[in-house]
Amino acid sequence: MDAYFYLTNAIVAGQAQLVVNKANALRLATMFHEETLVANGALASYGVDFNEVGRLSARYIQRILAGTKPKDLPVESYHRLSLAINLKTANQIGLTIPQSVLYRADKVIK
Repeated sequence: MDAYFYLTNAIVAGQAQLVVNKANALRLATMFHEETLVANGALASYGVDFNEVGRLSARYIQRILAGTKPKDLPVESYHRLSLAINLKTANQIGLTIPQSVLYRADKVIK
């Protein structure tokens, strides 16, 4: 095995940090859907920015609290995906991330 690609799973979600730690110890690249795991040692993530989704949800609540009826609010969806890379982890597992990938990343943790 050369890498670990995480698919959302409720059983594994509670053990994600254990997976990150073990994969790093085995020098395996890891890809998750959540940026917080990259901050905690995963190599990379590509997925929805949950902080941004929270901000968009808060705007809806703000409008409802200001008097807008929920039925009058448009349905919105969030399509932007965010790429985060942890260079410290890349160095730890002996992986070089090409500059072209780093340029495309929304967040690079050094």
